[in-house]
Amino acid sequence: MAEAATAGRRRARGGGAARRAERTAVGYETAKYIQRNIPNFEVLTEEALDIIEANAETVLEEIGVNFVNNPTALRRWKDAGADVQGERVHIPRGLARKLCETAPSQFTQVARNRDRDVVIGGKNLVLAPVYGPPFVRDLEGGRRYATMADFEKFVKLGYMSKWLHHSGGTVCEPTDVPVNKRHLDMLRAHMTLSDKPFMGSVTEPSRARDSVEMCEVLFGKDFVQSNTVMTSLININSPLTFDDVMMGALEVYAQNNQAAIISPFIVGGAMSPVTVAGTLTQVLAEVLAGVAYSQLIRPGAPIIFGAFVTSIDMNSGAPTFGTPEASHITYGAGQLARRLGLPFRSSGSFCGSKLPDAQAAYETANSLNMGLLGGVNFMLHACGWLEGGLVASFEKFVMDADQLGALHRFAEGVAVNDETLGMDAIREVGPGGHYLGCDHTQANFKTAFWRSDVFDNKPFETWSEEGARDTYALAAVRVKTQLDTYRAPEMDPGIAEGLDAYVEQKKASMPDAFM
Repeated sequence: MAEAATAGRRRARGGGAARRAERTAVGYETAKYIQRNIPNFEVLTEEALDIIEANAETVLEEIGVNFVNNPTALRRWKDAGADVQGERVHIPRGLARKLCETAPSQFTQVARNRDRDVVIGGKNLVLAPVYGPPFVRDLEGGRRYATMADFEKFVKLGYMSKWLHHSGGTVCEPTDVPVNKRHLDMLRAHMTLSDKPFMGSVTEPSRARDSVEMCEVLFGKDFVQSNTVMTSLININSPLTFDDVMMGALEVYAQNNQAAIISPFIVGGAMSPVTVAGTLTQVLAEVLAGVAYSQLIRPGAPIIFGAFVTSIDMNSGAPTFGTPEASHITYGAGQLARRLGLPFRSSGSFCGSKLPDAQAAYETANSLNMGLLGGVNFMLHACGWLEGGLVASFEKFVMDADQLGALHRFAEGVAVNDETLGMDAIREVGPGGHYLGCDHTQANFKTAFWRSDVFDNKPFETWSEEGARDTYALAAVRVKTQLDTYRAPEMDPGIAEGLDAYVEQKKASMPDAFM
């Protein structure tokens, strides 16, 4: 009897060790992009949407939008029937909406690993990492200017993150590489260190062309012209201004069948009206003008309705995140995007905190959840964002990437069938029993509940014996473990050599510039 009990305990320990090994084994699995089985949360009535749409048309017609330093754009608009006065374009009521009709309601972005293609639009949600911070932070080195080595680490972490579908773009800004050359190194890193989809450069039209040409090396020229292999972020200089740099990049991408996010960059109360309805009116006007322009360049060019909106602290002037007003704007913008039949980009792991602390967690949770519930199709900044977007944090990257798993599970909705209803289990256990050992639990316990790979749920005594580590410390361990076990995806040596040759030739063709 005693020997049987001892053997049972040994088997239990062995089983537990096996499960621990299974959980900690190195893996490169990427979950498929989220396909929602839950309804979108909608805050605006049909009447309110009608009014906002009518007012946006009034803005375009009566106030107009500026296309600065871009005579080609002005000619295109005039030929299309707009009233062009200097650099101000007045778009007749209905014209922008009519032009938007050729934009696809969804499209596929191809990855070099075709198992990791993503479909952007419909009920899908594609998750991409933080974009643009000049600083990075980690537990060991603190806050500092980003380097190319930091950038490569983020790309590796993104590649190894199961719940992240997209490698992103400027995950951090590597300040140790000349401004006019760093896009080449960043693109090469995305192409070689990961096999997930990625984003192109938009900081100069010439850099957008470089991005297209590097994709032609990676995928083949004919393939690029007939398939979307990049998504890019085209910001509008709110209020109502389209500059030549961003529009020049948009022109390159649209001409080459590559996707662009048309995204107003708004701090409510500073770059848009202080009210939710007023901000939504301006957002819609700006997006209509930008999407319409993309279709003037190439009807059918893939495009995404973007909305990056924060509120403002009226005492300090600093942007604020995770607020009720930001949620209302995101939900409302999602409704407007769906009425236009366009994919929707918004939300992310937004927070204003300087550290991955309680403020960061609360604000990030609010922001991620509003994106899931608001019908977002492409979520940039899904992990790693800190300090209002000035900092990309290694620890917060893995903390956020872990939480994206909870979004996947929530989006599945509730399955109701013979297995999930569990009637056999209820009959087996009966009154006063427990379900830990019943057949239904044994068959389903591995997949029944989402589990974090970062959080500590051990008893207090065990947690204390292991160093009483908080989530920040646990995330730092996970960062190191993932980077130590990283293995690059396989790549055709000829393609790798072609990319290297392209980058080196481009760098050699121009002097370094740090401005």
